[in-house]
Amino acid sequence: MDAVGGELNAFTAKEHTCYYAHVLDADLELAIDLVADVVLNGRCAADDVELERDVVLEEIAMRDDDPEDALADLFLAALFGEHPVGRPVIGTVQSVSTMTRAQLHSFHRRRYTPERMVVAVAGNVDHDEVLALVKEHFGPRLVRGRRPVAPRKGAGRVGGQPGLAVLNREADQTHMSLGVRTPGRHWQHRWALSVLHTALGGGLSSRLFQEVRECRGLAYSVYSSLDIFADSGALSVYAACLPERFADVMRVISDVLESVARDGITEQECRIAKGSLRGGLVLGLEDSSSRMNRIGRSELNYGEHRSIEQTLQQIDAVTVQEVNAVARRVLSNRYGAAVLGPHQSKRSLPQQLRELIR
Repeated sequence: MDAVGGELNAFTAKEHTCYYAHVLDADLELAIDLVADVVLNGRCAADDVELERDVVLEEIAMRDDDPEDALADLFLAALFGEHPVGRPVIGTVQSVSTMTRAQLHSFHRRRYTPERMVVAVAGNVDHDEVLALVKEHFGPRLVRGRRPVAPRKGAGRVGGQPGLAVLNREADQTHMSLGVRTPGRHWQHRWALSVLHTALGGGLSSRLFQEVRECRGLAYSVYSSLDIFADSGALSVYAACLPERFADVMRVISDVLESVARDGITEQECRIAKGSLRGGLVLGLEDSSSRMNRIGRSELNYGEHRSIEQTLQQIDAVTVQEVNAVARRVLSNRYGAAVLGPHQSKRSLPQQLRELIR
């Protein structure tokens, strides 16, 4: 791969793992050959397992050194409890240290089968050529077509109540994530939820950014996030500030959330948020890697290819009335939160935060 100036890599998300190659169009066959060989025929040799175990433990240590990364895992655990999406993708020191080569190899042989896979290719390629190469290297089982396996009834239900987690750490800033559970990706109001997130904290014009940073200068970093999974999701707010300003930041964030839950957003905020989503979607697909990821996730999550035009139409169809109905429903759910910084206990946290978690 180095000899052709390409890249061979992988990443893991909450619900899927992606192995990918990025090469010149002339090296397409090499890319498919290598990815297929790695995914289907990996040896999982004992020495390699021990080497990679040390690498992943270093990754965990690196994650723990980054307050924002450490807080993200802490928050999802507080929000979802024992549900699988509440677990860190990278694992824990205990789980990584104790897993065996036999366990990894067994998992690989059982789960890494062609009928469970989607191959997505984007760039200057010919469909028939790609199909022939995929059949050759992955086998005919991969290209028969598939539908995503429907989860068993109740299998993905999120039990329990969201909680509050505090990680006491000497730091110059307090980092906070606060959020609510949402329905999953198949919810009919999925795009209204995205508009709500964007208007709430998705950009420079968002309500939170304006109120916390622009009007009061209480924090440099404040934004919202939306994580959507098969059977659940999370709408969250993140802020980082000086510890002595934490109470003021929480007061403003609490007021914004209460106001949006009660009164919704304005027509102008809805229009700006929809424009931001449309532009971000199109601009984010200007490179082939992003397009590869989009079509691969679409096939895995929905069992079909969803065009950009279809998504743009769904965004355009969102009304401010729908967004505000979603806001009333979602923002009235019980909140979960995580705080990382110089705070000894939950009692030391601002009253506004503790009231939201009740």
